Amino acid sequence: MCQGLEIPAQARRVSGIRSIATSHSRNRYFRHPVLFFNPSGAGNVNEQHSRKISVIWIITSYNTRPGVDVKSMRNKIPMQKTKRRSIKVLKIMMKRMAFGRIKSVPKLEDKLSLTMTEQYDPDFIWLVVVGFIVAFILAFGIGANDVANSFGTSVGAGVLTIFQACILATIFEIAGAVLIGYKVSDTMRKGILDVGLYEGFEKEFMIGLLCSLTGSGIWLLFATALRLPISGTHSIVGATVGFSLVCRGTAGVRWMALLNIAGSWFASPILSGIVSVLLFWLIKKSILNARMPLERGLRVLPIFYGLTLSVNILSVILDGPKLLMMDNLPKWVSGVAAVVAGLLSGLIVLVFVVPVQRRRIMLSNALDPTSFGACDSKKETTPLSVITETPNTTNKVAKSGEQPGLRGNNSASPLLLTTGGTEICDEGITEPVDTQNHTEDNPEVAKLFSFLQVLTAAFGSFAHGGNDVSNAIGPLIGLWAVYAEGSAKQETETPLLILLYGGVGISVGLWIWGRRVIQTLGQDLAKITPTTGFTIEVGAALTVLLASKAGLPVSTTHCKVGSVVCVGWASRGGEGVSWTLFRNIAFAWLITVPAAGLLSAGCMVAMKQIVEM
Repeated sequence: MCQGLEIPAQARRVSGIRSIATSHSRNRYFRHPVLFFNPSGAGNVNEQHSRKISVIWIITSYNTRPGVDVKSMRNKIPMQKTKRRSIKVLKIMMKRMAFGRIKSVPKLEDKLSLTMTEQYDPDFIWLVVVGFIVAFILAFGIGANDVANSFGTSVGAGVLTIFQACILATIFEIAGAVLIGYKVSDTMRKGILDVGLYEGFEKEFMIGLLCSLTGSGIWLLFATALRLPISGTHSIVGATVGFSLVCRGTAGVRWMALLNIAGSWFASPILSGIVSVLLFWLIKKSILNARMPLERGLRVLPIFYGLTLSVNILSVILDGPKLLMMDNLPKWVSGVAAVVAGLLSGLIVLVFVVPVQRRRIMLSNALDPTSFGACDSKKETTPLSVITETPNTTNKVAKSGEQPGLRGNNSASPLLLTTGGTEICDEGITEPVDTQNHTEDNPEVAKLFSFLQVLTAAFGSFAHGGNDVSNAIGPLIGLWAVYAEGSAKQETETPLLILLYGGVGISVGLWIWGRRVIQTLGQDLAKITPTTGFTIEVGAALTVLLASKAGLPVSTTHCKVGSVVCVGWASRGGEGVSWTLFRNIAFAWLITVPAAGLLSAGCMVAMKQIVEM
């Protein structure tokens, strides 16, 4: 037992306290070193019974009064290592006194019984419990609203069933949340507000965090019910600012940090669009316009797999979670590991996957040539599932007795003749196609890129879990940290279990409500093909991953919209984008921040009336 703060003789005579000891042991009741009081003064403190011990708080040496400056008190106490924890607990006591937990400072001859049972304040438990419930509901809404974007093209192409997509989304959402979600969570809970202003007012701060979760959750669920494509990031940031304006006015917000975050909202769709357009241009020049697009596509397939996996590996281990001790790895080790993983995956794809894909495509051509555009009046044909994402890539199913025809491509099937942009089959003419302004996939290349849909969807789901889980659990981690530490500074590292909790909530939302919500970003906003869909997914996911590592809570919806619009315009011109839908989405972006902020502010005003601060 270490001797702690010295008790004056007069205090010993009045209170019977002989010593105040500081214990640095840990047991099942305590997560951190805590202060033990030994009223009897005989022997060491019985730690097993310290959870229920009733102690006497006597302050005699420093002439304290209500409203005492904790910093000045701290400066008068020698800061020796054996006393650091004692001083911290005394600071917590003074802060509790500041906002009503202790009505007055006891005099020397008074005995004030306190129950310093553990680091956690029982009066705050209800805030934490309600916060966990509301955060799960918010994560549920995020999962129902956003996660389907990642696997929508794969399900629409027939590559995956809804059940398979939900399983993969659950795995990669949770993996992204746990492995790369910690940094954005730190930004969401400490980067927007000046938490130092809430020192001594932890209860008020915790109620504000709860109101931000509530306001954001209400707005997100309301918009999801109306099938409005809003941003969960916008919602939680607006809600956080809303409660802070009620509590501290404009002084409580870090406006420069908020300005940087808001700038990323507008920069992210542009950056995502540029990345997707560059990737689409590369595919168009190297594969779609080649004389033998299938062979060229098979050659570059290992490169696509290797690069995609390398970026994922690098995003995880580069400055990774401190709790997994990945932050201590040198950067060159992270780079080498990512390169090696990419090379190995590319080699595996080259040796095993490419031959299998070549045989499957050739076998499909031999068994069902009509699926690639042949016109056979004696056979009933069915459009390829891999090119049914949008109307512009599928066969037009004719009326009874007519044959479907495939739209013009840069390299058409020998069984399909084109004249002046009009498809001519043995027994009929289908609608004219503008072959100058539209970029269509060769059906074989479309089938080849459909196999990449699963990889890109998993990539996007992983990035979504790492970025958007912070929207749900950022304030929740703040609640937990204040409750555990007794301080608004939140110095605790983001717990992996809470990140896992947020990832599970997002996945549950996908399983329960994701089937009912129709996502329009990859279907109605622009007409896409398997190749353009691949570039859209990779560009958006790469942008989100880079933003996550930079600690910027960008919107995955913004990145996806930016990629869809830019690639749609690049592949088909102005007619390739539904500008009306884009206008509606932009309007939803603008009203989300003030709407969530107003809901959070209203909730905070109501809670201040209900709860006595």
